[in-house]
Amino acid sequence: MTAKTPKGASPRRLPRLLRGAALLLGLLAAGHALAWTLITRKMEARFLGWAEARRAQGWEVAHGPPRRGGWPFAATLELPGWRLALPQGPVLQGEALRLSLSPGHWDRLLLCLEGAQNLRIGTAELPFRAHALVASLPLLGQGDVPLRGEALQLGPPSGAVSIARLEGTLEGVEAARRLRLALRGIALPVATPMGPEIAAATLDAALNGPVPPPAPLAQRAAAWRDAGGALELRGLTLQWGGATASLAATLGLDAALQPAGSGTLRLAGAEHVLDALVQAGVVPQRNAALARGLLPLMQRPDPAGGPPVLEVPVALENRGLSVARLNLGRVPAVEWE
Repeated sequence: MTAKTPKGASPRRLPRLLRGAALLLGLLAAGHALAWTLITRKMEARFLGWAEARRAQGWEVAHGPPRRGGWPFAATLELPGWRLALPQGPVLQGEALRLSLSPGHWDRLLLCLEGAQNLRIGTAELPFRAHALVASLPLLGQGDVPLRGEALQLGPPSGAVSIARLEGTLEGVEAARRLRLALRGIALPVATPMGPEIAAATLDAALNGPVPPPAPLAQRAAAWRDAGGALELRGLTLQWGGATASLAATLGLDAALQPAGSGTLRLAGAEHVLDALVQAGVVPQRNAALARGLLPLMQRPDPAGGPPVLEVPVALENRGLSVARLNLGRVPAVEWE
């Protein structure tokens, strides 16, 4: 008697199944490659159309030949040697700008800056480098713009401030814009009494006031000031050398178009700051002894149960900076031309 072959185990069917699977995979790969080609072509066409529209409005948009890439996991368009200049406004340029779309996030366009970059506002310039500095822009209507960055260096290479990680959000449009940032691992290029690294910093700031029409930068600043424009620092915090400082303030522009305003500085761990200043020779031992006696009288308990908090007023007027009505000197002038 001949044994029966189990159902589905025929050796003749196996090659057919393998050929069918290979054909199916090939069709899927071809379809995926075709979709990737169509998406990247559309990305390039949309960007070039956007650039032409901006140039018609007086913007400067320049870049090297676009390069498409990212297959198979994303659709990307890289713009080498790019430059973006608003009419009589800020100029941003750098080595590479990459636009990216990825499966599951087709409603978001990722803008990634890589390598050396430079931001110029008026006569002030800020060179910076980034392993990756990414903004996620909504494609359908308006919305928040998440930000993230890794291995950032702010300033010239010989004296750059290094930031291990950045996370944040840009919110709002028109007459109210809000920026929230959280920074970790901030290494300073010079020695300071409080140590070489700021453990963490946060910023919560709102820029209020209408955006002035294109004009020379000084005229736009004056128009923003006259319309009631203000920069509201809702929270600027530093965790540094055992102390935590937070600043809340409102700033505007005075008659000379220089920053001016007032706020409140809160300091937890003031004794750590005092010890560091004494060790650095900034504060004499005699003055330090007096300050240590006064600190308990000036501090108040923290409702959250943390260390006592020293709270003092801060003011910026006529370029003069004062804390607790003690003059700390003058800040550099802002050059608008």
